[in-house]
Amino acid sequence: MENLINKQWTLHSRPDPDVILSNFKYTESPVQYPKKGEVLLKIHYLNLAPVMRMYMMADGGGYSTESILGIGDVIHGRGVAEVIASMHDSYQVGDFVQGQVGWQTYKLSSMTKQEKFRKMSPRKLPIYYGLSALGMTGYSAYCGFIARGEPKEGDAVLVSGAAGGVGSLVIQIAKALGCSPVIGIAGGQEKCAIVKDLGADAVIDYKTENVSDQISALLPDGLDVYFDNVGGEILETALGHLKKSARIVLCGAISEYARKEPFSLKNYGLVRQKGADLRGFFVYNHPHLYEEAETRIAQWIKEGKLRALMDIEEGFTNVPQSLIGLYTGSNIGKRIVKVSEGPEINY
Repeated sequence: MENLINKQWTLHSRPDPDVILSNFKYTESPVQYPKKGEVLLKIHYLNLAPVMRMYMMADGGGYSTESILGIGDVIHGRGVAEVIASMHDSYQVGDFVQGQVGWQTYKLSSMTKQEKFRKMSPRKLPIYYGLSALGMTGYSAYCGFIARGEPKEGDAVLVSGAAGGVGSLVIQIAKALGCSPVIGIAGGQEKCAIVKDLGADAVIDYKTENVSDQISALLPDGLDVYFDNVGGEILETALGHLKKSARIVLCGAISEYARKEPFSLKNYGLVRQKGADLRGFFVYNHPHLYEEAETRIAQWIKEGKLRALMDIEEGFTNVPQSLIGLYTGSNIGKRIVKVSEGPEINY
């Protein structure tokens, strides 16, 4: 262990308002062997998410004051890691976990509740699925759609951010559950083609098409479930096309993260008029559904009914730039970074 070096990315300055490379600082330090009650984790993959900008802001960007980073702190982030040394009774060498590892290549951990670690179940699939379909991305899609969207067979479903990690899974889960039609919203011909290939009945290109007109054409009777990953103007537009008792699931708001002024939703009165439900969703409120979500999604993957879109970048030095790319929409599917060297690992 004496020869191992831990590489880290820490917060050097705060976004103002955009995330830029100079916000990050690279550091190195020797890796220590675990003491009693600790494990040493080797991090193989890191998850990237737009919400990370909020953690870097002094006020949490209105998201969560509990997650605010101080200058010099290791950047928050989930990852998939391997236990390579253990003095902890519940973890053995060779176990794989997903949880809050931060932007680093090794982590010494007591596996506390705050780190939200989950031991991965052997499923004979690549370990990076623990950051996509078989991790919080998959849990967000499944729990958000099932628990908050309450879909029924034949429901008309609209999904924004449909080429992203969560949205692309919601499209496929909706189809697997018999919802119809299932319509995606994405930006650009390439992304729209991919969403269509995943099984969407139609895809609206918000960059070139009038979203409201297209929703009217594709869903003339309105929508039963709107799964929102973007917020802002698209959310406002979708509220104009609700059926009675529709459910709107607020999962993400990527279009709002970099705004200097909060977006003001002007037509929320339509929710009242339609007797619809505007439902917030936070994945950590649904741990009782994680096992069900993982089991069903793993089975759908093996049966060829579900495909996880993953945008895998290579190299620890590229982590900051890979995050910045999320805010310009450079990713297709869930963006993760492989930080360890060597071949792909199945578990």
